[in-house]
Amino acid sequence: QVQLVESGGGLVQPGGSLRLSCAASGFSFDAYAIGWFRQAPGKEREDLLCISSTSSSVDSARSVQGRFTISRDNAKNTVYLQMNSLKPEDTAVYYCATALRDRCRYGYVYWGQGTQVTVSS
Repeated sequence: QVQLVESGGGLVQPGGSLRLSCAASGFSFDAYAIGWFRQAPGKEREDLLCISSTSSSVDSARSVQGRFTISRDNAKNTVYLQMNSLKPEDTAVYYCATALRDRCRYGYVYWGQGTQVTVSS
């Protein structure tokens, strides 16, 4: 079955960096766009970045532009979220999800269980 497993979360100091991974299985990974999202306590889910199936295009939320980047390795069925210059307001559970097609902006169908990121001194 389709499975998405996020990893790499944890506690980091403000200004620090983390790299999250999203390992996928159970579907043709290289045929679908993948997105990263986050949800902080008491807040709505926020779209962060999405990468197309071939990495030819990336959508990025303004809130993370210049600090977060997305990449994928289709040979490893893995998508990465590199987060730099982290702020306390980046504290949230981070999720990856499989898009409905090879490009972004068409909705998402399968979701991982999330990984907690806490930014605090």
